[in-house]
Amino acid sequence: MSDDLTDLYQQVILDHCRQPRNFRELAAPTCSAQGHNPLCGDQLRLFLLIEAGRIREISFVGSGCCISKASASLLTESVKGMNADEVKGLFDRVHDMITTGHAAGDVGKLAVFAGVHKFPARVKCAILPWHAVLAALAGQQTPVTTEGEDA
Repeated sequence: MSDDLTDLYQQVILDHCRQPRNFRELAAPTCSAQGHNPLCGDQLRLFLLIEAGRIREISFVGSGCCISKASASLLTESVKGMNADEVKGLFDRVHDMITTGHAAGDVGKLAVFAGVHKFPARVKCAILPWHAVLAALAGQQTPVTTEGEDA
């Protein structure tokens, strides 16, 4: 990756960290899920409003490192309008990219996290919101955690 592209990606991550999109609690979510990364201390809760099988609204609240917050912010922008199968497909591509640096398919703006694989301690920070959105879509009531997983 070129230095200019790396700088751009860092700027996008910092922007989403400082001014996260969809950072609020939905008044009447259809489902929600909590996520926790004990290693870094990241805590978040995602809220989804599902209509006709698609995510109509999605938001999050919580605290954590810049990577975790930016990942949750970009996730909320990326999955709006998707159904559960589409979210799972995007999760697989994003997970692959975050852990290897290469995406097997289009990940859109989420490509800003391609460099995270170089920092193994940050992989769990970046993937936590993705585990939480899958848990919410599955109706899982127990919080998801990155403890004991390879993200």
